[in-house]
Parts: sequence; structure tokens; C-alpha cells
Amino acid sequence: MKQSITALLNQKVKQYNQLSFIAKDPIVIPHAFKKQADIEIAGLFAAIFAWGNRTTIINKSNELLQRMDNAPFEFCTQHQDQDLRKLVGFVHRTFNDTDLLYFIAFLKQHYSNHASLQSAFFENYLSGEKIKSVEAALNHFHTYFFSLELAPKRTQKHIAFPMNGSTCKRLNMFLRWMVRKDAAGVDFGIWKAIKPADLICPVDVHVARVARAMGMIERKQTDWQTAVELTNYCRTLDPMDPVKYDYALFSMGVNEKFQ
Repeated sequence: MKQSITALLNQKVKQYNQLSFIAKDPIVIPHAFKKQADIEIAGLFAAIFAWGNRTTIINKSNELLQRMDNAPFEFCTQHQDQDLRKLVGFVHRTFNDTDLLYFIAFLKQHYSNHASLQSAFFENYLSGEKIKSVEAALNHFHTYFFSLELAPKRTQKHIAFPMNGSTCKRLNMFLRWMVRKDAAGVDFGIWKAIKPADLICPVDVHVARVARAMGMIERKQTDWQTAVELTNYCRTLDPMDPVKYDYALFSMGVNEKFQ
């Protein structure tokens, strides 16, 4: 049984882990940029917006970047107060301009002290220690992200973290984009703080449905422990690159309506 699952998933990885995958996926947004900071910021927003229809996600991400003059790093770090007027009225589902303005404030503060967003996840500024696990990194990022005095309470729902049980699908996807890299060129592989082997699979309703149907997970609810269970199963298939199976599982669920 497991051999047949492995063969099927490896086949689907080859099918979907291709540059042709990019055009219809939110990862197309950061692929429009060359500089690392632009890739990070565009990728973060595209990942945060990534729930619902993928065409809408891509369109809203592009709308935001146009409001930033298609220069996200320069806009976030060098804007004047009057430039922020361009952002007023932006909304994507429950994400509105209040949330957006806080994101901009956070990014300006962070990049004024750090060259990369990687350190926001994998460096503990209080202890000075490097953070080695994704679970610890996501919990730390939530605390750090909302450390500014003006943090709106409403914005907290847009930054998931394992401590409250969330699968953290969108941030795990963002970490996959930043950390994972292979010859196909879909993911960027620009962060080196952890290895692809340490990533956690992004889990949404499509991935969870397919994984349960294939016997890869037994947990009934879909939460952080479900993401860990699925990742552990995927590590038995490829211990060095378990999250590559995200492409297969997601695409089987969305494109093939696998039950």
C-alpha cells in the first residue's frame, strides 16, 4: 500500500512541481521580483492573502503591489505619510487597510534593523539564540510581529501560530517558498536558517481530504498536530524534502477533485 502511495505521489510531484504551476498559483507574485527583500515582502502578502479563489488572491496581491508602485521593499521602508494614502480602501476578504497599515509599520521597523525577514522567524532577539524548529519559529514570529505598541487586535487573526492550534497553512507555505529549492525552480530557497527537511507541510481542506483518503493521516480534526502528522508521514517517503508532496496533495485535491 505504502509503495503505491509513494509511486503515485512521486508521479504527481513531477507533474505539478513545474514552472508551469506558477502562473495560476500565488507564488507567481514573488516570482515577479529579483531582489531578495522584494521577494520576501511580496511573498508574505501573497501567502497571507492565500485563502479562497486563487485567481482572486493573485489579483488582490497585484493590486496591492501596484499601490506600492511595484517596489514593495522601497515602499515599506522609505514611504512618507502621504504615500500611505494609496493604501486606504484596500480590502481582501477580512483583511483591510487597518491590517495593511500595521503590516507596513512592522515591515518598516524590521527592515530598519535587519537585512532579511528570515530573522523575524529564526532569531530570538531576547535570548540571542537561533530558532531551529518551525513550530518555535512561528510562535516567535507571532509574538514579534505584534510587539509594536500600535498593533490592532483585529489584525491578530491574520498571523496564525501553532500555540493556538492552527495548521498555519499560509505561513508554512511562505516558509516553503523561502526555504525549499530544487531544480524545478518553483520555490526560491533563499533562506538558510533551517533545511527543507525541517519544514512543515501546509495543510488546508484540500490537502487534508486527500491525505486522509490515502491513509496518510488519522487525526480527525485539522489543526497543527495534523500538519505535524502529515509531515512525519511525508518524511518516511523523503526525509530530506517532505514538503515537496504539498504540490501533489494540493493539486490532486483542487485540480483532480481526488476523494
